[in-house]
Amino acid sequence: MPYRISNFEEYKSEYQQSVSDPEGFWAEKAENFEWRKKWDKVLDWNFTGPDIKWFSGAKLNITENCLDRHLITKGDQTAIIWEPNNTEENSISLSYKELYEKVCKFSNVLINNGVKKGDRVCIYLPMVPEAAIAMLACARIGAIHSVIFAGFSAASLSDRILDTDAQIVITSDGGFRGNKKINIKEIVDQALDKCPEVKTCIVLKRTGDEVKMISSRDKWWHLEELSAGKEHLSEEMEAEDPLFILYTSGSTGKPKGVVHTTAGYMVYSHYSFLNVFQYNKNDVYWCTADVGWITGHSYLLYGPLLEGATTLMFEGIPTYPNAGRFWEIIDKHQVNIFYTAPTAIRSLMAMGDEWPAKYKLDSLRVLGSVGEPINEEAWHWYSDKIGKNNCPLVDTWWQTETGGILISPLAGITPTIPSFATLPLPGIQPLIVDSEGKEIMGNNVEGNLCMKFPWPGIIRTTYGDHERCRQNYFATYPNLYFTGDGCKRDENGNYRILGRVDDVMNISGHRIGTAEVESAINEHKFVVESAVVGFPHSIKGQGIYAYVICDFEFEDADKVRNEIISEVVKIIGPIAKPDKIQFVKGLPKTRSGKIMRRILRKIAEGEVSNLGDISTLLDPGVVEDIKNGALV
Repeated sequence: MPYRISNFEEYKSEYQQSVSDPEGFWAEKAENFEWRKKWDKVLDWNFTGPDIKWFSGAKLNITENCLDRHLITKGDQTAIIWEPNNTEENSISLSYKELYEKVCKFSNVLINNGVKKGDRVCIYLPMVPEAAIAMLACARIGAIHSVIFAGFSAASLSDRILDTDAQIVITSDGGFRGNKKINIKEIVDQALDKCPEVKTCIVLKRTGDEVKMISSRDKWWHLEELSAGKEHLSEEMEAEDPLFILYTSGSTGKPKGVVHTTAGYMVYSHYSFLNVFQYNKNDVYWCTADVGWITGHSYLLYGPLLEGATTLMFEGIPTYPNAGRFWEIIDKHQVNIFYTAPTAIRSLMAMGDEWPAKYKLDSLRVLGSVGEPINEEAWHWYSDKIGKNNCPLVDTWWQTETGGILISPLAGITPTIPSFATLPLPGIQPLIVDSEGKEIMGNNVEGNLCMKFPWPGIIRTTYGDHERCRQNYFATYPNLYFTGDGCKRDENGNYRILGRVDDVMNISGHRIGTAEVESAINEHKFVVESAVVGFPHSIKGQGIYAYVICDFEFEDADKVRNEIISEVVKIIGPIAKPDKIQFVKGLPKTRSGKIMRRILRKIAEGEVSNLGDISTLLDPGVVEDIKNGALV
């Protein structure tokens, strides 16, 4: 069977093989890589534990497949193009040979600082090449990297450092984001005040600003490299050794450390990258995601480098210095494949058609969307104004926990439908169940989306708490992986994702738990209790609507709103700040004390005439008060 699918008949054939003989199918795909030792068994699994193992007995190092194996044939080819935030600063291109040398050198820096196989390393860096170098260096020496989005607050950062029990943090003096300069080192210092176990903090010079350096702990990246050798023989890893921990919000307040392991993640991120985007030799590929999110892991770094692709990394934001920045970069670097989020598309739509009209965009061959279902209006604008109706648009559905894309068109192969993720990739076996877990057969149906068979990139555990992994993904419906999303399947078997069915919001493509935001709001001195829901937002997809009970009479509501927003930003980060805060006297609760969020969602969405049955509430009168004070 072909490794890269080239037409729809091949897709159907590949899919059938992947379902009838999953082990044979994935063993064949795994032959594409270099292994120090082949596997003894392709798959051993149950969803009860859960206990999932792919390619047991195999030995490898993922960086040998990302870097070393390309050196002879692609050593001089560009691996990473870096485009800085500031247009006056030069972009940087690193060849595979140069990237390999930098990764080897920083691998030695880590070893010189006492990092060993199995240690956790937290990375809190802006979007600079060194973020990719640090991730690959960790993988090369067998350390487990945990990248934390550099927009998170000091409190969120310290929570994640403590959860991983990391003893080393890699960061920078600062960073640039649009017209702002971020004092990253100051945030790290605040976080490390609560993390006494961290013995070493390696600091990259990015802004050149003067920062506080603690002599017993802090070390400059460039000075550490002076004593580091240029060569490094990679560590031999077992197939199921952890590769990275990446935190995602849950329906409870504490973020979950999703663990992905080495071999299965490698095979799946590469297979899905190559087939979804139909990458061609010499293509320039640009994924706009930050490396702090799973998309940056799988489809900015690992997937492309495993293929030997040229991947573009961007430090800035879509609207700086103007709304043409994305399109200027595409023309400048002749980007062929462009992968971004609906939030970015909607914000650029709002800036007007005149911005993309200024640019040729004739290098584009494939467009991609990620992070949330893309609405039809944005889908058509993206296809028409950016793709010139000449580029297939792949609307990809997947999660941090899945490691890679599960349902998506294959570019130019699968017929596309606006707002539909369409069909599962080979190896992916979805099913739709009702609230009781009974499978809903046939087409033209709607329910909860589950998976009945593992794929190589599936989550293995949540770090330090396997029971939480079981409860979150495998306990709701026996012997199934529950995605937490609702979906519908049309008359032709195409899937449309309807969004979360639990208490997790999707804000600009990033999952944020309601409990996490409520906990931050409740830190304000006036707040007694709060309830948070998502509501439709024209740019972000979902905004955050907070209902807040205070125990203090105040005259200036806007002042208190701003204080609450500042509290959330301080504790979580700007991404979690509420868009609307409504002060209420009570919340709609059942007699058992459970908040009826469906009522709050409907009010936030403006559907106040259809709130359903409220007779089971402890105090139905509270609903009328909330309706009357609803923010519009």
